[in-house]
Amino acid sequence: MRAKDAPRLAAIRLLLAAMKQKEVDERVELTDTDVISIIEKMIKQRRDSIAQYEAGNRKDLADAERFEITVLAAYMPQALSDAEIAAAIAEAVQSSGAKAMSDMGKVMALLKPKLAGRADMGKVSALVKARLGA
Repeated sequence: MRAKDAPRLAAIRLLLAAMKQKEVDERVELTDTDVISIIEKMIKQRRDSIAQYEAGNRKDLADAERFEITVLAAYMPQALSDAEIAAAIAEAVQSSGAKAMSDMGKVMALLKPKLAGRADMGKVSALVKARLGA
């Protein structure tokens, strides 16, 4: 507030409002994983909005959404590298004994708690599919 950075302040206020809303709706105190899932959801919403704005030729609104993503991303844990993700997938495949695509659910169930907030789960899912399909 003191820096008079209104767009950044607005993004942070949206995050705080979303966190408070979840606490009130579910009558619980949020854990770190709950907060990370809220931030992930907000980032995903912003990415969807960017696609819509660019399709509608509204670069100004798309840029505002990109800025909000950078603000929100600052509150996420450090992302894992591709090598770390590949190692986690290999470990999960081995420990679950997965052999075919029908075992993908087992592998993802092992990976989700480890990688949540630190990797794009859509990308992880695609990597697991490639690994099990090969």
